[in-house]
Amino acid sequence: MLYFAHRGASALAPANSLPAFALARQLGCTHYELDVHLSKDGCLVVHHDYDLGSDTTCSRDIKDITWPELQHCRIVHSFDKDMLVRPPILREVLPVIVEDLEVLNIEIKNDDNVYPGIEKIIWERASAFGPEALKKMLFSSFDYPTLQRLRKIAPGARIGLLTRLFEPQKARNIEAASVHMSKTRITKEIVDVCHAEGRSVFVYTVNDRYTAHSLERIGVDGIFTDNPGLFVPVKHDLPQELYEKYAPLRLSKKTKIPLQ
Repeated sequence: MLYFAHRGASALAPANSLPAFALARQLGCTHYELDVHLSKDGCLVVHHDYDLGSDTTCSRDIKDITWPELQHCRIVHSFDKDMLVRPPILREVLPVIVEDLEVLNIEIKNDDNVYPGIEKIIWERASAFGPEALKKMLFSSFDYPTLQRLRKIAPGARIGLLTRLFEPQKARNIEAASVHMSKTRITKEIVDVCHAEGRSVFVYTVNDRYTAHSLERIGVDGIFTDNPGLFVPVKHDLPQELYEKYAPLRLSKKTKIPLQ
């Protein structure tokens, strides 16, 4: 079973922030997931919502903000009042997680093509990291036309079909390497169909061991989790029974984690 740090270690640090990804790396993660939008001036912004106003100090849509303006935004969170972080851009995240990286799942936020041309930009920027890094990138989106456009632009891209309703033909049409579904919608039948056609199955968002074990029993290949410390092998020399108590302390003021 593979364990993706969902927006970094987002149960322990602000989601999609550099500290969240740095913490996930410290916990021993090799698989990560993040969300990408396109700013007004063409930057790939790592954030979940289209509107920054839901959890930052900036009440703006990402499509209407520029990189200089974004640098003044701060993520609103409850983890540490002295941790002042902003939404990062994609090229800032990769250096944080590149050590031991096996897979980076980039979820493209593009409902109704709100970011025209984002597929080409993402592929060009991802390719700039080099062929070895590109092999480790998996692109997904809830917006199916976005995946179709990406496949046309990038025949060699690894694409994950992120969907609420599994339709095998859609996976075939875009030559999906994987299918991503909610833990409430996945079934053994879907897993079996995917495996029969050589596709992996990844399930979101799983934050307890019981559910993870249940999914593993029906053949799920990996899960997205906010708390990867529950699942990944301990990277630090700590007794397992102390690990869950220790993990939240990784963001104490004494811990050196690269901030923005």
